[in-house]
Amino acid sequence: MALSPMDVTQLAAVDTARAARVLNDVRNATLSGQRAPVAPRPVIEQSWGRMLRSGVDPDHDFRSGLLSREEVQRRRESSTLRHVLPVLREGLLSVADVAHHIMVVADEDGRVLWREGSSPVLRKADGLGFELGADWREDVVGTNGVGTPAVVRRPVQVFAAEHFVRTHATWTCAGAPITDPRDGRLIGVVDVSGPLETMHPATLAWVDTVAKLAEARLRELHLTSLEQLRAVAAPVLARLAGRALVVDRDGWCAAVTGMPYVSRIALPKSLTGGRRWLPPLGLCAVEPLAGGWLLRPADEPVPSGGTRIVLDLSQPRRWSMTVTGTAGTWSHELSPRHAELLYLLALHRGGRSAAELAEDMFGDAGRTVTVRAEMSRVRRYLGGLLEHRPYRFCEEADVEVLLPENPHDLLPHSTAPGVAQGRTA
Repeated sequence: MALSPMDVTQLAAVDTARAARVLNDVRNATLSGQRAPVAPRPVIEQSWGRMLRSGVDPDHDFRSGLLSREEVQRRRESSTLRHVLPVLREGLLSVADVAHHIMVVADEDGRVLWREGSSPVLRKADGLGFELGADWREDVVGTNGVGTPAVVRRPVQVFAAEHFVRTHATWTCAGAPITDPRDGRLIGVVDVSGPLETMHPATLAWVDTVAKLAEARLRELHLTSLEQLRAVAAPVLARLAGRALVVDRDGWCAAVTGMPYVSRIALPKSLTGGRRWLPPLGLCAVEPLAGGWLLRPADEPVPSGGTRIVLDLSQPRRWSMTVTGTAGTWSHELSPRHAELLYLLALHRGGRSAAELAEDMFGDAGRTVTVRAEMSRVRRYLGGLLEHRPYRFCEEADVEVLLPENPHDLLPHSTAPGVAQGRTA
Protein backbone atom coordinates (compact mmCIF):
# COMPACT_ATOMS: atom_id res chain seq x y z
CA MET A 1 0.00 0.00 0.00
CA ALA A 2 1.44 3.35 -1.03
CA LEU A 3 2.08 5.91 1.68
CA SER A 4 1.05 9.53 1.39
CA PRO A 5 3.66 12.19 2.25
CA MET A 6 1.95 12.73 5.61
CA ASP A 7 2.23 9.01 6.37
CA VAL A 8 5.95 9.15 5.65
CA THR A 9 6.37 11.97 8.14
CA GLN A 10 4.51 10.00 10.77
CA LEU A 11 6.46 6.86 9.93
CA ALA A 12 9.74 8.68 10.53
CA ALA A 13 8.74 9.27 14.14
CA VAL A 14 8.61 5.51 14.84
CA ASP A 15 10.82 3.95 12.15
CA THR A 16 13.47 6.38 10.95
CA ALA A 17 15.35 3.85 8.84
CA ARG A 18 12.26 2.72 6.92
CA ALA A 19 11.15 6.31 6.32
CA ALA A 20 14.62 7.14 4.99
CA ARG A 21 14.46 4.18 2.57
CA VAL A 22 11.01 5.21 1.32
CA LEU A 23 12.14 8.78 0.74
CA ASN A 24 15.30 7.61 -1.01
CA ASP A 25 13.15 5.59 -3.43
CA VAL A 26 10.90 8.62 -3.95
CA ARG A 27 13.87 10.87 -4.64
CA ASN A 28 15.57 8.47 -7.07
CA ALA A 29 12.37 7.86 -9.01
CA THR A 30 11.40 11.54 -9.16
CA LEU A 31 14.82 12.76 -10.30
CA SER A 32 15.04 10.05 -12.95
CA GLY A 33 11.61 10.90 -14.35
CA GLN A 34 9.99 7.64 -13.22
CA ARG A 35 6.78 7.15 -11.26
CA ALA A 36 7.53 7.48 -7.55
CA PRO A 37 5.96 5.08 -5.00
CA VAL A 38 4.92 8.13 -2.97
CA ALA A 39 4.38 11.70 -4.08
CA PRO A 40 6.95 14.06 -2.52
CA ARG A 41 5.54 16.70 -0.21
CA PRO A 42 4.58 19.76 -2.34
CA VAL A 43 7.15 22.06 -0.71
CA ILE A 44 9.90 19.49 -1.43
CA GLU A 45 8.70 18.69 -4.94
CA GLN A 46 8.64 22.39 -5.83
CA SER A 47 12.12 22.86 -4.39
CA TRP A 48 13.47 19.91 -6.40
CA GLY A 49 11.97 21.50 -9.50
CA ARG A 50 13.83 24.75 -8.80
CA MET A 51 17.07 22.81 -8.32
CA LEU A 52 16.71 20.97 -11.63
CA ARG A 53 16.02 24.24 -13.47
CA SER A 54 18.96 26.03 -11.84
CA GLY A 55 21.41 23.23 -12.59
CA VAL A 56 22.30 22.09 -9.05
CA ASP A 57 23.98 18.67 -9.33
CA PRO A 58 22.29 16.19 -6.96
CA ASP A 59 25.26 13.83 -7.03
CA HIS A 60 27.99 16.30 -6.14
CA ASP A 61 28.43 18.25 -2.93
CA PHE A 62 29.27 21.76 -4.14
CA ARG A 63 30.66 24.18 -1.58
CA SER A 64 31.34 27.82 -2.26
CA GLY A 65 34.13 29.68 -0.51
CA LEU A 66 33.76 30.22 3.22
CA LEU A 67 33.65 33.78 4.49
CA SER A 68 36.71 34.85 6.43
CA ARG A 69 36.48 35.14 10.21
CA GLU A 70 36.70 38.91 9.82
CA GLU A 71 33.77 38.98 7.38
CA VAL A 72 31.68 36.68 9.60
CA GLN A 73 32.32 39.03 12.53
CA ARG A 74 31.46 42.09 10.43
CA ARG A 75 28.17 40.53 9.37
CA ARG A 76 27.37 39.54 12.94
CA GLU A 77 27.87 43.10 14.15
CA SER A 78 25.73 44.62 11.39
CA SER A 79 22.92 42.03 11.39
CA THR A 80 19.62 42.66 13.15
CA LEU A 81 19.80 38.99 14.16
CA ARG A 82 22.29 39.88 16.92
CA HIS A 83 19.42 41.42 18.90
CA VAL A 84 17.49 38.13 19.05
CA LEU A 85 20.34 35.68 19.71
CA PRO A 86 19.47 35.49 23.45
CA VAL A 87 15.89 34.53 22.55
CA LEU A 88 17.06 31.87 20.10
CA ARG A 89 19.61 30.43 22.52
CA GLU A 90 17.15 30.31 25.41
CA GLY A 91 14.45 28.68 23.32
CA LEU A 92 16.55 26.17 21.39
CA LEU A 93 19.98 25.38 22.79
CA SER A 94 19.16 23.55 26.02
CA VAL A 95 16.90 21.06 24.24
CA ALA A 96 19.06 20.89 21.10
CA ASP A 97 22.14 19.81 23.03
CA VAL A 98 20.29 17.03 24.86
CA ALA A 99 18.60 15.86 21.64
CA HIS A 100 21.92 15.82 19.74
CA HIS A 101 21.05 18.77 17.54
CA ILE A 102 22.76 22.02 16.70
CA MET A 103 21.28 25.48 16.27
CA VAL A 104 22.34 27.34 13.14
CA VAL A 105 21.54 30.99 12.42
CA ALA A 106 22.09 32.29 8.88
CA ASP A 107 21.63 35.78 7.46
CA GLU A 108 19.38 36.77 4.56
CA ASP A 109 22.11 35.71 2.12
CA GLY A 110 22.16 32.17 3.51
CA ARG A 111 25.56 32.64 5.17
CA VAL A 112 26.01 30.77 8.45
CA LEU A 113 26.84 33.35 11.13
CA TRP A 114 26.26 31.38 14.35
CA ARG A 115 26.46 27.66 15.07
CA GLU A 116 26.07 26.19 18.55
CA GLY A 117 24.98 22.97 20.27
CA SER A 118 26.14 19.37 20.56
CA SER A 119 29.91 19.09 19.98
CA PRO A 120 29.78 15.67 18.22
CA VAL A 121 27.03 16.98 15.91
CA LEU A 122 29.05 20.12 15.16
CA ARG A 123 31.90 17.89 14.00
CA LYS A 124 29.51 15.92 11.77
CA ALA A 125 28.20 19.21 10.36
CA ASP A 126 31.78 20.15 9.45
CA GLY A 127 31.88 17.05 7.26
CA LEU A 128 28.87 18.37 5.33
CA GLY A 129 30.37 21.82 4.91
CA PHE A 130 27.81 23.21 7.37
CA GLU A 131 30.40 25.57 8.85
CA LEU A 132 30.64 29.18 9.96
CA GLY A 133 30.67 31.41 6.90
CA ALA A 134 29.31 28.70 4.59
CA ASP A 135 26.79 29.58 1.87
CA TRP A 136 23.62 27.49 2.32
CA ARG A 137 21.37 29.15 -0.20
CA GLU A 138 19.04 26.70 -1.88
CA ASP A 139 20.44 27.35 -5.37
CA VAL A 140 23.96 26.60 -4.08
CA VAL A 141 23.59 23.44 -1.96
CA GLY A 142 20.10 22.27 -2.92
CA THR A 143 16.96 21.71 -0.82
CA ASN A 144 17.86 22.26 2.84
CA GLY A 145 16.59 23.68 6.13
CA VAL A 146 18.27 27.07 5.68
CA GLY A 147 17.96 27.90 1.99
CA THR A 148 14.49 26.50 1.34
CA PRO A 149 12.69 28.39 4.17
CA ALA A 150 14.35 31.57 2.89
CA VAL A 151 12.84 31.00 -0.56
CA VAL A 152 9.33 29.92 0.44
CA ARG A 153 9.18 32.28 3.46
CA ARG A 154 7.68 29.70 5.79
CA PRO A 155 8.99 26.96 8.11
CA VAL A 156 10.24 23.82 6.38
CA GLN A 157 11.51 20.49 7.69
CA VAL A 158 13.83 18.58 5.34
CA PHE A 159 14.27 14.94 6.26
CA ALA A 160 16.79 12.45 4.86
CA ALA A 161 16.55 12.07 1.06
CA GLU A 162 14.28 15.11 0.83
CA HIS A 163 17.64 16.92 0.63
CA PHE A 164 18.39 17.39 -3.06
CA VAL A 165 22.12 16.69 -2.76
CA ARG A 166 22.71 12.99 -2.10
CA THR A 167 25.48 13.47 0.50
CA HIS A 168 23.05 15.35 2.77
CA ALA A 169 20.64 12.40 3.01
CA THR A 170 22.08 11.34 6.40
CA TRP A 171 20.92 14.66 7.87
CA THR A 172 17.65 16.16 9.09
CA CYS A 173 16.89 19.83 9.62
CA ALA A 174 14.03 22.16 10.43
CA GLY A 175 14.29 25.87 9.67
CA ALA A 176 12.08 28.93 10.02
CA PRO A 177 12.53 32.38 8.47
CA ILE A 178 12.91 35.45 10.67
CA THR A 179 11.53 38.69 9.26
CA ASP A 180 11.92 42.28 10.37
CA PRO A 181 8.49 43.38 11.71
CA ARG A 182 9.18 46.94 10.57
CA ASP A 183 9.04 46.12 6.87
CA GLY A 184 8.52 42.37 6.45
CA ARG A 185 12.03 41.97 5.04
CA LEU A 186 13.76 38.61 5.50
CA ILE A 187 16.72 39.04 7.84
CA GLY A 188 17.70 35.40 8.30
CA VAL A 189 16.80 31.81 9.10
CA VAL A 190 17.11 29.80 12.31
CA ASP A 191 17.62 26.08 11.85
CA VAL A 192 17.88 23.06 14.12
CA SER A 193 19.80 20.20 12.52
CA GLY A 194 21.22 16.81 13.36
CA PRO A 195 21.88 13.29 12.16
CA LEU A 196 19.03 11.35 10.63
CA GLU A 197 18.16 9.38 13.78
CA THR A 198 17.52 12.60 15.77
CA MET A 199 14.47 13.54 13.71
CA HIS A 200 11.26 14.29 15.61
CA PRO A 201 7.97 15.44 14.02
CA ALA A 202 7.51 18.21 16.63
CA THR A 203 10.85 19.87 15.84
CA LEU A 204 9.44 22.12 13.11
CA ALA A 205 6.69 23.56 15.33
CA TRP A 206 9.26 24.13 18.08
CA VAL A 207 11.65 26.02 15.79
CA ASP A 208 8.82 28.07 14.27
CA THR A 209 7.57 29.08 17.73
CA VAL A 210 11.02 30.29 18.77
CA ALA A 211 11.40 32.21 15.49
CA LYS A 212 8.10 33.99 16.21
CA LEU A 213 9.36 34.83 19.72
CA ALA A 214 12.43 36.38 18.10
CA GLU A 215 10.22 38.50 15.85
CA ALA A 216 8.18 39.57 18.89
CA ARG A 217 11.41 40.70 20.53
CA LEU A 218 12.23 42.80 17.47
CA ARG A 219 8.78 44.42 17.69
CA GLU A 220 9.45 45.30 21.34
CA LEU A 221 12.78 46.88 20.40
CA HIS A 222 11.11 48.87 17.63
CA LEU A 223 8.42 50.22 19.96
CA THR A 224 11.14 51.24 22.42
CA SER A 225 13.02 53.11 19.71
CA LEU A 226 9.81 54.91 18.66
CA GLU A 227 9.25 55.99 22.27
CA GLN A 228 12.76 57.42 22.37
CA LEU A 229 12.19 59.27 19.09
CA ARG A 230 8.86 60.57 20.40
CA ALA A 231 10.67 62.14 23.36
CA VAL A 232 13.07 63.87 20.95
CA ALA A 233 10.19 65.02 18.72
CA ALA A 234 7.92 66.51 21.40
CA PRO A 235 9.76 69.83 21.93
CA VAL A 236 10.41 70.19 18.20
CA LEU A 237 6.74 69.81 17.22
CA ALA A 238 5.63 72.09 20.06
CA ARG A 239 7.43 75.01 18.39
CA LEU A 240 5.96 74.43 14.93
CA ALA A 241 2.80 75.81 13.34
CA GLY A 242 1.04 73.85 10.62
CA ARG A 243 1.31 70.23 9.67
CA ALA A 244 4.30 68.10 10.64
CA LEU A 245 5.22 64.60 11.65
CA VAL A 246 8.29 62.77 12.89
CA VAL A 247 9.13 59.31 11.57
CA ASP A 248 11.96 56.87 12.17
CA ARG A 249 14.41 55.79 9.46
CA ASP A 250 11.93 53.19 8.23
CA GLY A 251 9.03 55.65 8.01
CA TRP A 252 7.14 54.60 11.16
CA CYS A 253 5.43 57.56 12.76
CA ALA A 254 6.53 58.61 16.27
CA ALA A 255 4.60 61.90 16.59
CA VAL A 256 2.33 64.17 14.56
CA THR A 257 0.82 67.66 14.82
CA GLY A 258 -1.77 69.54 12.77
CA MET A 259 -2.84 66.51 10.72
CA PRO A 260 -4.40 63.04 11.13
CA TYR A 261 -2.14 60.33 12.49
CA VAL A 262 -0.65 57.89 9.97
CA SER A 263 1.18 54.78 11.12
CA ARG A 264 3.83 54.78 8.40
CA ILE A 265 5.11 56.79 5.46
CA ALA A 266 6.93 55.16 2.53
CA LEU A 267 10.45 56.60 2.45
CA PRO A 268 13.02 56.17 -0.34
CA LYS A 269 16.07 54.14 0.63
CA SER A 270 18.45 57.07 0.19
CA LEU A 271 16.37 59.89 1.69
CA THR A 272 18.21 63.18 2.25
CA GLY A 273 17.19 66.54 3.64
CA GLY A 274 15.55 69.21 1.50
CA ARG A 275 12.35 69.32 -0.55
CA ARG A 276 11.19 65.83 -1.42
CA TRP A 277 8.03 64.22 -2.79
CA LEU A 278 6.75 61.53 -0.40
CA PRO A 279 3.60 59.45 -0.90
CA PRO A 280 0.94 60.15 0.25
CA LEU A 281 2.02 63.55 1.66
CA GLY A 282 3.22 65.13 -1.59
CA LEU A 283 5.95 67.76 -1.48
CA CYS A 284 7.61 67.95 1.95
CA ALA A 285 10.41 69.77 3.70
CA VAL A 286 12.60 66.98 5.09
CA GLU A 287 14.94 67.58 8.05
CA PRO A 288 17.05 64.99 9.89
CA LEU A 289 16.48 64.26 13.57
CA ALA A 290 18.33 61.92 15.91
CA GLY A 291 17.02 58.53 14.84
CA GLY A 292 14.56 59.80 12.24
CA TRP A 293 13.16 62.60 10.11
CA LEU A 294 10.98 65.68 10.55
CA LEU A 295 8.53 65.91 7.64
CA ARG A 296 6.63 69.14 6.94
CA PRO A 297 4.13 68.84 4.06
CA ALA A 298 4.12 71.82 1.69
CA ASP A 299 0.95 73.77 0.92
CA GLU A 300 1.23 73.86 -2.88
CA PRO A 301 -0.31 70.97 -4.84
CA VAL A 302 1.78 68.35 -6.56
CA PRO A 303 1.87 68.85 -10.35
CA SER A 304 -0.36 66.44 -12.25
CA GLY A 305 0.84 64.24 -15.09
CA GLY A 306 1.50 60.71 -16.20
CA THR A 307 2.88 58.14 -13.76
CA ARG A 308 4.88 55.00 -14.50
CA ILE A 309 4.89 52.09 -12.04
CA VAL A 310 7.46 49.30 -12.40
CA LEU A 311 6.79 46.18 -10.35
CA ASP A 312 10.06 44.25 -10.19
CA LEU A 313 9.48 40.56 -9.44
CA SER A 314 12.48 39.32 -11.42
CA GLN A 315 14.64 38.45 -8.42
CA PRO A 316 13.96 35.33 -6.33
CA ARG A 317 13.81 36.99 -2.88
CA ARG A 318 13.74 40.76 -3.37
CA TRP A 319 10.72 42.47 -4.84
CA SER A 320 10.23 46.22 -5.26
CA MET A 321 8.05 48.86 -6.82
CA THR A 322 9.40 52.03 -8.45
CA VAL A 323 7.11 54.98 -9.21
CA THR A 324 8.13 57.73 -11.62
CA GLY A 325 6.03 60.87 -12.06
CA THR A 326 6.34 64.60 -12.60
CA ALA A 327 7.37 65.07 -8.96
CA GLY A 328 10.26 62.60 -9.18
CA THR A 329 11.01 58.90 -8.63
CA TRP A 330 10.70 56.79 -5.50
CA SER A 331 11.00 53.07 -4.73
CA HIS A 332 9.53 50.79 -2.11
CA GLU A 333 10.65 47.28 -1.17
CA LEU A 334 7.69 44.90 -1.05
CA SER A 335 6.82 42.27 1.50
CA PRO A 336 5.97 38.80 0.11
CA ARG A 337 2.23 39.36 0.61
CA HIS A 338 2.22 42.81 -1.01
CA ALA A 339 4.25 41.50 -3.96
CA GLU A 340 1.51 38.89 -4.50
CA LEU A 341 -1.33 41.42 -4.28
CA LEU A 342 0.27 43.97 -6.62
CA TYR A 343 1.13 41.26 -9.15
CA LEU A 344 -2.51 40.16 -9.18
CA LEU A 345 -3.71 43.74 -9.64
CA ALA A 346 -1.22 44.28 -12.46
CA LEU A 347 -2.57 41.10 -14.06
CA HIS A 348 -6.17 42.34 -13.78
CA ARG A 349 -6.02 46.03 -14.77
CA GLY A 350 -9.80 46.20 -14.79
CA GLY A 351 -9.74 45.63 -11.02
CA ARG A 352 -10.60 42.93 -8.51
CA SER A 353 -13.16 42.96 -5.73
CA ALA A 354 -12.14 41.93 -2.21
CA ALA A 355 -13.83 38.56 -2.78
CA GLU A 356 -12.03 38.03 -6.10
CA LEU A 357 -8.67 38.88 -4.53
CA ALA A 358 -9.44 36.51 -1.66
CA GLU A 359 -10.10 33.77 -4.22
CA ASP A 360 -6.87 34.66 -6.06
CA MET A 361 -4.83 34.70 -2.85
CA PHE A 362 -6.31 31.92 -0.73
CA GLY A 363 -8.71 29.99 -2.94
CA ASP A 364 -11.42 31.19 -0.53
CA ALA A 365 -13.66 34.11 -1.55
CA GLY A 366 -14.79 34.47 2.06
CA ARG A 367 -11.45 35.79 3.36
CA THR A 368 -12.24 39.41 2.48
CA VAL A 369 -11.31 40.79 5.92
CA THR A 370 -7.69 39.69 5.45
CA VAL A 371 -7.59 41.13 1.93
CA ARG A 372 -9.03 44.50 2.98
CA ALA A 373 -6.56 44.79 5.85
CA GLU A 374 -3.59 44.12 3.55
CA MET A 375 -4.89 46.47 0.85
CA SER A 376 -5.26 49.20 3.48
CA ARG A 377 -1.56 48.78 4.23
CA VAL A 378 -0.68 48.93 0.54
CA ARG A 379 -2.64 52.18 0.11
CA ARG A 380 -0.53 53.80 2.84
CA TYR A 381 2.39 54.04 0.43
CA LEU A 382 0.60 53.94 -2.94
CA GLY A 383 -2.00 56.55 -1.99
CA GLY A 384 -4.04 57.75 -4.96
CA LEU A 385 -2.23 55.43 -7.36
CA LEU A 386 -4.41 52.61 -6.04
CA GLU A 387 -8.19 52.85 -6.29
CA HIS A 388 -10.83 50.64 -4.72
CA ARG A 389 -14.34 49.32 -5.39
CA PRO A 390 -12.86 47.43 -7.14
CA TYR A 391 -9.19 47.47 -6.15
CA ARG A 392 -7.09 48.55 -9.14
CA PHE A 393 -4.22 50.75 -10.27
CA CYS A 394 -5.45 54.20 -11.33
CA GLU A 395 -6.19 54.52 -15.06
CA GLU A 396 -3.53 57.22 -15.57
CA ALA A 397 -0.72 54.92 -14.41
CA ASP A 398 1.39 52.96 -16.88
CA VAL A 399 2.17 49.67 -15.09
CA GLU A 400 5.05 47.38 -16.11
CA VAL A 401 5.85 44.05 -14.44
CA LEU A 402 9.39 42.64 -14.59
CA LEU A 403 9.14 38.85 -14.36
CA PRO A 404 11.77 36.14 -13.76
CA GLU A 405 13.36 34.61 -16.84
CA ASN A 406 11.80 31.27 -15.92
CA PRO A 407 8.03 31.54 -15.13
CA HIS A 408 8.36 28.79 -12.50
CA ASP A 409 10.52 31.19 -10.42
CA LEU A 410 7.69 33.74 -10.04
CA LEU A 411 7.28 34.52 -6.31
CA PRO A 412 8.48 31.05 -5.25
CA HIS A 413 7.22 31.55 -1.68
CA SER A 414 3.64 31.98 -2.86
CA THR A 415 0.90 29.38 -2.58
CA ALA A 416 -1.72 31.77 -4.02
CA PRO A 417 -3.80 30.14 -6.80
CA GLY A 418 -3.58 33.30 -8.90
CA VAL A 419 0.21 33.27 -8.73
CA ALA A 420 0.37 29.54 -9.44
CA GLN A 421 -1.55 30.17 -12.68
CA GLY A 422 1.00 32.82 -13.62
CA ARG A 423 3.83 30.28 -13.25
CA THR A 424 2.25 28.02 -15.87
CA ALA A 425 1.16 30.75 -18.29
